[in-house]
Amino acid sequence: MRVAVMGSGAWGTAFALVMANAGHDVVIWAREPRVADQINTMHQNRAYHPGVELPASVSATNDAVSALADVQIVAMVLPAQDLRANLEEWGECIPNDAQVISLIKGIELGTTLRMSQVIEQVTSIDARRVAALSGPNLASEIVARQPTATTIACVDEQSARFLQQACSSDFFRPYWTTDVVGTEIGGAVKNVIALANGIAVGMGLGENSQASLMTRGLAEMARLGVALGADPLTFQGLAGVGDLVATCQSPLSRNRTFGENLGKGLTVEETIAITRQTCEAYKSCTPIAELARAHGVEMPITEQIVQVLHHGQSPHAIAAAFMARDPRGESERL
Repeated sequence: MRVAVMGSGAWGTAFALVMANAGHDVVIWAREPRVADQINTMHQNRAYHPGVELPASVSATNDAVSALADVQIVAMVLPAQDLRANLEEWGECIPNDAQVISLIKGIELGTTLRMSQVIEQVTSIDARRVAALSGPNLASEIVARQPTATTIACVDEQSARFLQQACSSDFFRPYWTTDVVGTEIGGAVKNVIALANGIAVGMGLGENSQASLMTRGLAEMARLGVALGADPLTFQGLAGVGDLVATCQSPLSRNRTFGENLGKGLTVEETIAITRQTCEAYKSCTPIAELARAHGVEMPITEQIVQVLHHGQSPHAIAAAFMARDPRGESERL
């Protein structure tokens, strides 16, 4: 098939390699002409994956209309807060029979919409053609062709199975589900918990503290997801605990690294200045907290991260706030 990957960052480039390895012709849409030229002439995206050669079946263009022409699958790999503006610019060029898959792990500011909802709202594409992919998928390990698994979710089982087959290769194994809500909530919330864990790492806190943060962060993720209609079992899988562990524990994670810099004493502004790639937790933490409040869901770790990133609270206050919470049963409100 012909596949359009809309976004030329680390994850977009890695997914293009996945789809090419699965036997498809892939075109990457890159906003910058120099990035498209480099992919076409050198078969590399040196800004994100230096030394990694892309297959000959991967090409690139800075013309979105050209990228979308006659494709069967469209993969959205853009920053969460840029998705709407881009869709308003070229979303109408998505072919009427194409499957659209979001690889974006965030919640939209102002609307608190998940990415699949933004796609459906802006383009009027039926939900049965819109899917989400989420899991422990660190881009640099994928381009090294290290084995990994992921979750592909679509409300239509046939579409989910179709995309599962389309994305499968010898190093990339998708599992399908119809739980789009749980898959997207898992992907968005784990970024916030990973940032919190990065703060703990930067402060020099050990494995006990980190394991506690991850476990209670998983509880927050599950509480919000279930309140929104998700299957609680989704959070025990790849889009839940799998992605959470990878993002919290790996130094390759941009969200954990962002938190680490804060924990080491850098200000939010200094951390933003040295961060080259998008840290989805920075902007998504606020709409996630808003979603939780609107549905009566307690998310204390997420609320603390909002205070640190956007209201000047010291990162060191997170541990104190966490330990000062009223005692309760472990499964209470889980």
